[in-house]
Amino acid sequence: MEYVLAALVGLFIAIGTYLLLSRSVIRMLIGLTIFGNGVLLLIFTAGRLTREVAPIVPDGMEVPAGPIANPLPQALILTAIVIGFSMFAFLLVLAFRAYQSLDADNTDTMRLAEPENAPNPPLSY
Repeated sequence: MEYVLAALVGLFIAIGTYLLLSRSVIRMLIGLTIFGNGVLLLIFTAGRLTREVAPIVPDGMEVPAGPIANPLPQALILTAIVIGFSMFAFLLVLAFRAYQSLDADNTDTMRLAEPENAPNPPLSY
C-alpha cells in the first residue's frame, strides 16, 4: 500500500509543480493546493500506515496495552489542512482583486512596474 501512496505523492507533486510553472494565476493557485496535498500525503505516509487501535490509554494504566497508531502525523496534517485552506482562500481573493483591477489573469500582462516602452537603464556610471 505504501508503494501506491508513494506513487500518488509523486504524481501530486509533479502535477502541482507543472501547474505552479504556469502563467495563469488561477492555475498557479490550484497547483499550490495540489502540491500541498502531496506534501500532506507524504507526511501521512511517513508516519506509517497501520491498523492499530486509537492512542488512548485506559484508566488505571500508565502505558497502552498494545501497539497504537501514531497521532503526531495526523495532528500535523489536520493543522496543515486548516492553514492551507485559509491560505488558499486568501490567495483566491487576492487573485480576484488583482484580476478586477488589472483586467488580466496572465502574469506577463500584470507587470505595471515595468512599462513596455520604458527607457533602458544606464549601462555604466
